[in-house]
Amino acid sequence: MAKIVTFGEIMLRLSPPGYQRFVQADSFDVVYGGGEANVAVSLANYGHESVYVTKLPKHEIGQAAINALRKHGVNTRFIARGGDRIGIYYLEHGASMRPSKVIYDRAGSAIAEAEVEDFDFEAIFQDADWFHFTGITPAISKKSAKVLEEALKVAKKHNVTVSCDLNYRKKLWTEKEAQEVMTRLMQYVDVCIGNEEDAEKCLGFKPKGTDVKTGKLSLEGYQEIFQQMMDKFHFKYVATSLRESYSANDNGWSALIYDGKEFYQSRKYQIRIVDRVGGGDSFASGLIHGLLTKSDFKEALEFAVGASALKHTIFGDFNLVSEQEVETLIKGDASGRVQR
Repeated sequence: MAKIVTFGEIMLRLSPPGYQRFVQADSFDVVYGGGEANVAVSLANYGHESVYVTKLPKHEIGQAAINALRKHGVNTRFIARGGDRIGIYYLEHGASMRPSKVIYDRAGSAIAEAEVEDFDFEAIFQDADWFHFTGITPAISKKSAKVLEEALKVAKKHNVTVSCDLNYRKKLWTEKEAQEVMTRLMQYVDVCIGNEEDAEKCLGFKPKGTDVKTGKLSLEGYQEIFQQMMDKFHFKYVATSLRESYSANDNGWSALIYDGKEFYQSRKYQIRIVDRVGGGDSFASGLIHGLLTKSDFKEALEFAVGASALKHTIFGDFNLVSEQEVETLIKGDASGRVQR
């Protein structure tokens, strides 16, 4: 299996039990998660050497976040310790026509204040095969963007394949800021992942005939912007998940991929959502695993979609499924029957 490095912020997630609203809650459920951390856990579950890099405080909450990763087999050796706080986000689960809601409390977190000197990227990328990051990391702070770019330079020096999930977050930066930074970082990227909103907000590419709010999708529009992205940034692959949002609980879920020659759409799943946070990260990790282990990019995409469909049935940020469970689903067994 491969050695895969991810770099970003892991956060403390606090959410009211069940479908309670924030104003109803007398207690919160506690889990840990974050874009690149979620990817690291999935890849460890698939059997890879999964190395997660971040900075966390030395206190017990920082250690609890590390323990959450270690429990799932993630290599935490290169996590820097220091800073005053771990980022927090509050999640209110939506239901029916009421959407989920996220409130961030992450300003001044340890990773936001991290410096290049906190990390030995030469050692981190020794014998590495793949590096993954998201557009959330450079949006956290100018310092985190600087550290990330240094990591990308060292990764390419070591001939490491790089993937990016664009992951635009309007609560962290503006479209102008995102496009300025992300356009510069794309020179290091081999595999670009993101939905229709991410491509527009981060890179300025908008698929014609697609509306994320209504769930209207135009495959022709996607193929056109995929080609434009290929022409500008010379990616090896461009992929996107396709979410058709019927309600907060029920979605259609599929994906597209383009290799510069062939445009391919996966099968579609109708999913009943338990927890949609981390759905995109489970798609990214499934695609990475698929591109590393499957016979072609079409099989890789089907694995990614199946893995992320299953993630929507699991509470928390992490996708706690095995490779075999994903393979069973993509072979056609979506019955949900009890296994004895």
